[in-house]
Amino acid sequence: MKTISLQDAVAMIPAEATLMVGGFMGVGTPEPLIDELVRQQKRNLTVIANDTAAPGIGVGKLITAKLLRRAIVSHIGLNPETQQQMLAGDLRVDLVPQGTLSERIRAGGFGLGGILTATGVGTIVAEGKQTIAIDGRDYLLEPALRADFALVHAFIADYLGNLSYVLTARNFNPLMAMAADTVVVQAENIVPVGVVSPDHVMTPAPVVDYLVVKG
Repeated sequence: MKTISLQDAVAMIPAEATLMVGGFMGVGTPEPLIDELVRQQKRNLTVIANDTAAPGIGVGKLITAKLLRRAIVSHIGLNPETQQQMLAGDLRVDLVPQGTLSERIRAGGFGLGGILTATGVGTIVAEGKQTIAIDGRDYLLEPALRADFALVHAFIADYLGNLSYVLTARNFNPLMAMAADTVVVQAENIVPVGVVSPDHVMTPAPVVDYLVVKG
């Protein structure tokens, strides 16, 4: 794990990259990293997130700046700008049931090819997807999700990269930290090694590549 400045962390991310962004309606989203993506104008991104939040909040800032070409989310949040870009054909939005989304990310982190789920069988969600019958019940085969980068928000990080989250800000962050080639963490508090009890580590240091520090 290496420490890195905010500017250098985002400079690593190329245009057209696929990003996983933690958060639920902006709670648990690494806002400084989002702001820097907007400042550096990283375009044609694919974002995998729970939602597109709202204008001025979380992923919603990327929507407003028109930096996304595709969003893979469980809902668009309270963001009319996402809807407008969808209808105009400027943004592709893949809506995925929330439990299915989280399990596809988990599968990506655990080295699985995908998951089987009964959610969506017999609906528009099933169109074009493989159906597998087990014990007389149909399941959809949903592929695993991985990303080039995961942008993770933690409450506490130590200088090895061990992470701890607080309350609902935890949400998708631990799953996404397992499912990307490069994991970049923005933490509210950075503490010396040993301060975070092993029992409180929710994301272990070996999966974290970069910790953003003031530079």
